[in-house]
Order: sequence, then structure tokens, then C-alpha cells
Amino acid sequence: MFFGGMFLTSAKFFLKEITTIFKELLINEQITANEVRLIGVNGEQLGIVSLLEAQKRADDEGYDLVLMSANANPPVCKILDYSKYKFDAIKKEKELKKNQKVIELKEIQLSMTISEHDISYRVTSAIKFLQDGNKVKVVLRMKGRQQAYLKNCIAVVKDFVSRLAEYGSTEKEPEVAGRNIMVVVSPKKQ
Repeated sequence: MFFGGMFLTSAKFFLKEITTIFKELLINEQITANEVRLIGVNGEQLGIVSLLEAQKRADDEGYDLVLMSANANPPVCKILDYSKYKFDAIKKEKELKKNQKVIELKEIQLSMTISEHDISYRVTSAIKFLQDGNKVKVVLRMKGRQQAYLKNCIAVVKDFVSRLAEYGSTEKEPEVAGRNIMVVVSPKKQ
């Protein structure tokens, strides 16, 4: 009994909830319109009929009556196998999600007194991020009296960005925001 309870608890942990944006449609008795524009199983127009007649035709053919467009005048209903339609729609949605690439924004931090070795190490990391298809946000944080030498700080950022020119490009010049100088480098299209 103890092991059974433990198994059930761990099984709940591994269950994965499928989240989809599939919009549930009204079917059969859920439809409340008096008249509907009816579309057959093969996509043929069957005209404007009463809801009872449309439901009878769907039942005779062994399919569901599905409300496709409630905003139309009269509402559009289609005769189809709703469970198969729903399965195909969810499958197509999963396929679209799988093919989607999420672009992340990676951040590289610099300082005005950064050594050449540290710059080359950060350039290597930024190139890797750009090759993976991610954007890179380059931030130089000025400390204390460094704010008086703004041109030197901007030169450090521009030098860093110029080393990435083969792999990415910037949309605009480095911008100063308080104690930070920022620029975003986007990967080049391949």
C-alpha cells in the first residue's frame, strides 16, 4: 500500500499537461441559432436551412454539426467529425510550435578598464550567442570618475561591436542610460 501511494505521487509528478490554444467550437445541441448556412462534409454549400434540419442532416450522415462562424449572418455551420477535426487542429498547432525558434536576449557586460584577454573571451561568447540565433545586449557600466570620460567608454563599446561585425549588426548607435552604455547586436540572416 505504501509503495502504491508513493508510485501514484511520483506518477503525478511526471505527467505533463498539454497546453494548447485550440478554440473549442459549439457543436450539435449547443448551437442556439434559428437558421444556419450549412456546409456539407466535402465542403459543398447546402444553403440556408433551419437548425433542426441541419441537425437532422448531420445525424443522418453520422457526423457532428459544428458552428464555424457565429458572427456571420446567418451563422455558418459545417457537418464534420468534430473529434477528428480537433485532433488535426491540435496536431497542426504542436507542429507549428515545434518549428518556432525563440530568440533570447543574452547580455555581455564590459567595463572601461577591461583587459584585452577579457574582451577576446567575451567576443568569443558573443559570437557563439549570435551563431545560435540569439541577440546580444552589450552593456558597459561606468563607475565613479569614468562618467567624465564618456567618449572613451563609447569607444570601448564600438570596438567590441566592430569585432562582432562579421556575425551580427546593430540597429542603432550605443545609447547612454544613466551609468550604462548599451547597444543590441542582432544576428545576421543566413
